[in-house]
Amino acid sequence: MVRPVAVVVPEGSAIEKSAAPVVPVTLPQVGNAFATGLASGHTHKSHSPQRRVRTPVSQSLLFGARACVSLPAVLQQLGLKRPFIVTDSFIARSGMLQPILKALGDASLAHQMFSECVPDPTTSSVAAGLAAWRSAPERERCDCMVGVGGGSSIDTAKAIAVLALAPPTARMRDFKVPQAPPAGLPIIAIPTTAGTGSEVTRVTIVTDDESNEKMVCMGFPLMPRAALVDYTLTLAMPFRLTADSALDALCHAMEAFVSRRANPFSDAHALSAMRAIPGNVRAVCADLSRGRTNEAGREALMLAATHAGIAFSNASVTLIHGMSRPIGAHFHVPHGLSNAMLLPIVTAFSVGGARARYAECARAMGFARAADGDAVAIERLLEGLPSLCGELRVPTPGAYGVDAAKYADLLGTMAQQAIASGSPANNPLVPTEEQIIDLYLQVYAQPNAPSPAAEALC
Repeated sequence: MVRPVAVVVPEGSAIEKSAAPVVPVTLPQVGNAFATGLASGHTHKSHSPQRRVRTPVSQSLLFGARACVSLPAVLQQLGLKRPFIVTDSFIARSGMLQPILKALGDASLAHQMFSECVPDPTTSSVAAGLAAWRSAPERERCDCMVGVGGGSSIDTAKAIAVLALAPPTARMRDFKVPQAPPAGLPIIAIPTTAGTGSEVTRVTIVTDDESNEKMVCMGFPLMPRAALVDYTLTLAMPFRLTADSALDALCHAMEAFVSRRANPFSDAHALSAMRAIPGNVRAVCADLSRGRTNEAGREALMLAATHAGIAFSNASVTLIHGMSRPIGAHFHVPHGLSNAMLLPIVTAFSVGGARARYAECARAMGFARAADGDAVAIERLLEGLPSLCGELRVPTPGAYGVDAAKYADLLGTMAQQAIASGSPANNPLVPTEEQIIDLYLQVYAQPNAPSPAAEALC
């Protein structure tokens, strides 16, 4: 049974206090947002007023400053007593965990920790976490996973949770789509970046060490039972991570909105995220370059990332993510950055399949005016996305250091892996393998010329 989402935005939060142009996005916008889309005629061919939508959401979603210290209360609410904290070495050393650990200590709750997560989790790093969980005597093993970190730590926690209760011979490759994972340990997510949305999705991505394939695993057992979304954990994020995380969330939102699986529930969350992200990421990154902290912008980006996560968890991602995963797996490009590299060119390829939807994206992101017709709005979108990526200094694969010869050799493999992930099949225009190869070539060949404004940001 899927229970209602409980959302708490504390009084006196940065969004409430700030006079800055921050778009506060709140969960109860579903009906009005979709009704607006219907009234304006911007509907997707998959939408039907009679369509039933099954919407997996977390049992408990707590949002706001210091939400992370509510972990003991959430554990008690869920009937859990011994958390297994899954994080990375940087977070473990940074002191970011101290408020959480103190809260657990004050509540007399024992815990175990695995702090060896790696960027873009692999089958071997998941196996190491599983071994750490199994190292305790069986009767003393932790009864839940708490992922603290970016998407990699939360995805690792999800994978360990499933394998913990699976047969000893089970491997994550057994559960990649279209296979469904079995029930696992309860998962609680505490994100420290504003991008992946993994805290509210039923997805985990794990790279198979043997095949170098980024495997997509999807199912209700991977949905966190609770998410503690504390924007203060993102205040120290540097420029590159801030920009890439926000662009990842923007891709989630736009892909969900144009997906063939889009629905009224996902549309509302996608639109809220798209309205919030472009302006706020510009403001936050501009303040970063001046040594200032923009709490209101950080809070808006964090909530927008959660909205975007809910959107794509209920509508799926499309071609951008399908093509992004192989780049990350073969060349170790961070996930959000590889999405950003693809964003303008893949969007230009896809617009013909859902022109009204992409026009609505342009209006939501602020690239086009509400009064602009679809043709003008699409033109503004195809100008605005490269401009935004330029401002945020998104490099080409070559500028990032991806070897041209290796890239060329892997084009066929990457295209096949992209198609096998299933995401391109949700795209408004479903590409052939040859078209995906051509898009990869375009992405590598595109000019790498950040705007003058971008130079100032860094």
